[in-house]
Amino acid sequence: MAHLPARRRAALALPIGVALTATFGFLPSAAAAPADSPAASATSESSSLAYVVNTRSTDAHTLASVRRSISAAGGSVVETYARIGVFVVHASDPGFGRQVRAARGVASAGATRTAPLSAAGTTDEGAVQKLSKAQADRLAARAAPGQEPMEADQWDLRDIGADQAAKINPGSRKVTVGVIDTGVDDTHPDLAPNFSASQSASCVGGKADTSPGAWRPASPDHYHGTHVAGEIAAARNGVGVAGVAPGVKVAGIRVADPVNELFYPEAVVCAFVFAADHGIEVTNNSYYVDPWQYNCMDDPDQRAIVDAVNRAQLYAQKKGTLNLASAGNSNHDLDADAILDDSSPDDSTPVERTIDPHTCFDVPTQLKGVVTVSATGVNRTKSYYSTYGRGVIDIAAPGGDKYQIPDTPSKTGTILSTLPGGQYGWLQGTSMASPHAAGVAALLKSAHPKASPARLQALMKAQADDHACPTSYDGDGDGVVDAVCKGGKARNGFYGSGIVNALKAVK
Repeated sequence: MAHLPARRRAALALPIGVALTATFGFLPSAAAAPADSPAASATSESSSLAYVVNTRSTDAHTLASVRRSISAAGGSVVETYARIGVFVVHASDPGFGRQVRAARGVASAGATRTAPLSAAGTTDEGAVQKLSKAQADRLAARAAPGQEPMEADQWDLRDIGADQAAKINPGSRKVTVGVIDTGVDDTHPDLAPNFSASQSASCVGGKADTSPGAWRPASPDHYHGTHVAGEIAAARNGVGVAGVAPGVKVAGIRVADPVNELFYPEAVVCAFVFAADHGIEVTNNSYYVDPWQYNCMDDPDQRAIVDAVNRAQLYAQKKGTLNLASAGNSNHDLDADAILDDSSPDDSTPVERTIDPHTCFDVPTQLKGVVTVSATGVNRTKSYYSTYGRGVIDIAAPGGDKYQIPDTPSKTGTILSTLPGGQYGWLQGTSMASPHAAGVAALLKSAHPKASPARLQALMKAQADDHACPTSYDGDGDGVVDAVCKGGKARNGFYGSGIVNALKAVK
């Protein structure tokens, strides 16, 4: 759940299109390490790849030994996350991965991309529907007393009772939601009042940069993170729109590569560790980690990616951070026996492959303890694009659906929120659903400040509105069944434990 391959670049929001997912448990014991993956082996000695090298222990002796092995294999350490035993490394030798995996003290190691570091590319997140001045004026004229100027179009807030919740408790300034994404424009008038610069950074490349403005999008076209931030915590300040939790703080942790807008593993590892170490209570993850939509445990590179990101997000949980992630925009059943993945790797040439979602994981969506969020439309039914799966989806929230039309001034079934440069626009995707749930999590944390991540997740599920499976599901209305929901009213593959309810969260 950005460049929008199925989930807005793995969880990024699918602008007016589709968007992204989460739940895995343990890391299986290492199988015999196969030869280097074809992509890594094909790399010429004149080019460099980024790697994650994960140690078997975090004691000083092991870390020092592995560092020497990295150097001996021709690698250069970019950053060391000693507390979780992860090194971020650059190396040009195509045999680096194989050599370092054989070193004493190494649990897993692999390339985090299939194209050299110097490779350029573009992303296509779809066409965002921007709000015109004329539309904004019409919305303002329809605003009811006490509403924000554009709130008449925010059907999603009313759907989960967030407008009523704000009158009781808009959220605590002691709670911060970290938006791990393409960057957040903190100068936006709806975000500036609630933005926390001291908890923001850029993690691009795998090393935190806290210099002023480093967290901002690389360009106005990288609007995903700013949209997400507005859904969570746009201020009720008489300007524009409102967020689900307009009283909490929001931080931006940029992980999107400025050239191709991909979310590489080393950046995500950095982001989780940074969030944990800077007191962020909730993180929103509307993306999947590139370059693989699903990371398979029988591939040494992909296995190392799962290992590294999982260590980082578990570290964040242990430090008190609840992590939420979008389910994905591929309409995949993550409890199926097999799934067709034709979008990976997305940093070079995709290769069609059939994967088992029980051994090939959407990261961070399917990692243990991460709250996986599916998307719904105004009719409170699964959005046509939303990925699902019994035992995988934890909760559902509004993500928008162009086929479900609300009775609002603009008649737009997608989600209206903030965009860079003081603008506003509509997007749809599980990338939009996850921040709605993150906003509710922030409200719950405000009401229960001592609640652990596990307790917060339990509270979210308890306050959600139960939603039964439909007898038949045709999301796009073409007369063909598009997905099959399994489970009962209290827990099923479309809605998990139900649709989040902000009003219940503050009562």
